[in-house]
Amino acid sequence: MAPAPVPMMPDAVTASGLDSEKLSLPSLQSKMKSDPEGYETELQLIYSQFKSSMELFEQQAAMSFTSVTGIAADPTVAKDLGDRVMFLAHVTPFYPNQLVQFPKELVNFLQRSARTLPSGLRVHVIQALILLMNRKMVDMGDTLALFLELQTLGDRALRTLAFSHVVHSIRRMNQKHKNDPKNRALQNVLFSMLQQEDEAKAKRSLITLCDLHRRKVWFDDRTANAICTACFHSSSRIMIAALSFLLDFENIEDGDSDDSGSEDEPATQQPQIVVNKEALYKASHKGTTSSKKKKKAKLQRVIRSMKKQQRLSSEKNSSNYYSPLNHLKDAQGFVEKLFSRLQSSNERFQVKMMMLQVISRTVGLHRLILLNLYPYLQRYVQPHQREVTSLLAAAVQCCHDMVPPDAVEPLFKQIVNQFVHDRSRTEAITVGLNVVREICLRMPLLMTEDLLQDLVLYRKSHEKSVSSAARSLLTLFREVCPSLLLKKDRGRPIDPKAKPKAYGEASVATNVPGVELLEGDDGGSDGESDDGFISNDDDDNDGENDENVGNDVDAEAGSSENDFDSSDDDDEESDNDGSSSEDNNLEEDEDGSEDDDALYSSDNADAISDGNSSEEEDEKYNKPSSSQEDNVSAQSKHKAGKRKFSDFDEQLDAANRSLRALKKLAGSKMKQPSETKDGILSNDDFQRIKELKAKKDARIALTQHGFKIPSSDQLSAKRVDAAKLEANIRRKLSKEERLALIRAGREDRGKYQARTALKQKKTGGLSNRQKEHKKVMPVAAKRAKVAKSRQDKKRKQQRSGKQFRGRKAWK
Repeated sequence: MAPAPVPMMPDAVTASGLDSEKLSLPSLQSKMKSDPEGYETELQLIYSQFKSSMELFEQQAAMSFTSVTGIAADPTVAKDLGDRVMFLAHVTPFYPNQLVQFPKELVNFLQRSARTLPSGLRVHVIQALILLMNRKMVDMGDTLALFLELQTLGDRALRTLAFSHVVHSIRRMNQKHKNDPKNRALQNVLFSMLQQEDEAKAKRSLITLCDLHRRKVWFDDRTANAICTACFHSSSRIMIAALSFLLDFENIEDGDSDDSGSEDEPATQQPQIVVNKEALYKASHKGTTSSKKKKKAKLQRVIRSMKKQQRLSSEKNSSNYYSPLNHLKDAQGFVEKLFSRLQSSNERFQVKMMMLQVISRTVGLHRLILLNLYPYLQRYVQPHQREVTSLLAAAVQCCHDMVPPDAVEPLFKQIVNQFVHDRSRTEAITVGLNVVREICLRMPLLMTEDLLQDLVLYRKSHEKSVSSAARSLLTLFREVCPSLLLKKDRGRPIDPKAKPKAYGEASVATNVPGVELLEGDDGGSDGESDDGFISNDDDDNDGENDENVGNDVDAEAGSSENDFDSSDDDDEESDNDGSSSEDNNLEEDEDGSEDDDALYSSDNADAISDGNSSEEEDEKYNKPSSSQEDNVSAQSKHKAGKRKFSDFDEQLDAANRSLRALKKLAGSKMKQPSETKDGILSNDDFQRIKELKAKKDARIALTQHGFKIPSSDQLSAKRVDAAKLEANIRRKLSKEERLALIRAGREDRGKYQARTALKQKKTGGLSNRQKEHKKVMPVAAKRAKVAKSRQDKKRKQQRSGKQFRGRKAWK
């Protein structure tokens, strides 16, 4: 074999032209980009040097592959090869015909000798290939398998580079719109690698799929099902990774701490921007032409940012973005297969718990029937069991109304017998009562009358956690089935005859939902409706109606605070409220028009008698009281002696007002919803049904203090948190936690000092005693003070002489 030519150094390349100057590769690269046609000779030279360097490196690698010192026998060869690879990658877009085979040669070189390349050269070649892919010179589908294989080489820098490139390329490809053909081709590559027995490749493909699914790039059924099928991989590490992703998906959605994930979402990091009218006006009418352009461009950026922020928030809050378990095509088959693997597995306890949580979550989410699951759970329901709260949360999650009560009853009795008894600990009783409440919320048929009355007695416990758990169970059955409770414990339920549905019973709608509210409605325009809310059909009385609605809501809220009052008191209160509201309405009508009495005068009697019966009822309703009539008659007798033309003008105005009142009354009658005798509802009827339903829901919410039993669909979509089963339980703190709590309480408190030290350090002016020393005293006061001090000194001397003891030494 002929020896390969020695590659030239980067500073030995001579530029063709009038002056033969030696250029480095970066300088030659910039000149070739500015004048591609003038440097074709240099391009051919460097291209041939690249080929020879690649052959020389492969020969050296083949010869020194088995040597002890390693592969890189000559580091200069690797450096020259890396420099020429990057140079050719930069100039390839300017020479598409001459370098048409360069990307393929680069890919083949990596496929042949990726494992034998030094780390630095391998990273240089990967960067050159990424540069070509970003410039659309290489297709993503041809290199995806190569990039996934490169992540398994054990080089951390290379793994990070290849993974980030794959994820960002697929995100960039689907940024404007979903490219389904390319996505399907790339997904096929990843799915095939995920099913391979090679653990490293399967793990990298699973990580890529999970990351793209979490970023909502590939958020379809195919990706979700591929991630779920990874739970059946032969490698336990792949199975654990898939299970942990399925369990932690909701937590990942709530707090995404990835740095790369926040690059495309700057709108979520900024506060919401509101475009005001002043900014719009200034952008169109204020300033010069250039400043207007800048202001308009800024407004467009603001509007785009607001639209993107709204789109992101709607996507995050929409019902489509759920766990991958929601998109399972064969949920029953998935659960049965995973449960059979759980029964025959020899994994450690934590892995079994993860499998059990995924199974229970899927059973509750899709409302499946897996009868063998409940006896399996019954084996582990013990207070001393490790992670018993997570186990009980899984037991609650897999209960729903489609499961036969006979299948769950042994598990239910086991929980009650093991956790809720007099010799059990406080924590166990609390957890047991909370679990019983959650199971009965989903399957109320499991509860019996004697058991419920025994459990409700725990509300008298001195432990707060136990009493609150028992009260929550009592509140639930006051709404679900009050007949199971004693009469003194029922309180004042909404429906005293309420009973849970039998197993398999379903409510089939035979009519439009809420049409019974429309049938029981009086029309909505005559005072108060049956449900206690004021209807606002007339446009002129919107303000008054809103005030009446607010008063009624306050009245209901006040009356609902006392749940254990007698029904007679409630009836009296409601009668008083009704009479007071009628009096208020009458007073408002009198204040609104001073001459409404003319409407009932004898001059207008004919006009009123021509109306229909409903108008007569309205007249009776609006007629003033007897005391008001006496006042009106007294005023008319007082004014009867002096009749002027102004009296006739007032009567004419009153007649005009009466005609307007009749027209207004007729218009309001026309606006009422039509009678549904033929069974066909109009748009006004549907709008009225919606209003009545909202009023009914508001009244029920006020009566129940906001407590509302969720539907079965809401319960199945809700994830049971094991921490909530331990609500109000005071856990015993360790010594480190107690010390941390003590130190936290000392942070706001200053260092201890004596009061005298604090007084000496006082800030501000002088004390009163110090001010006395500085006062200017008159001469008489000074003399008196000096004389007083002399007397005190003399008195002290006399006293000291009397108290002397012993003899003096000098006498």
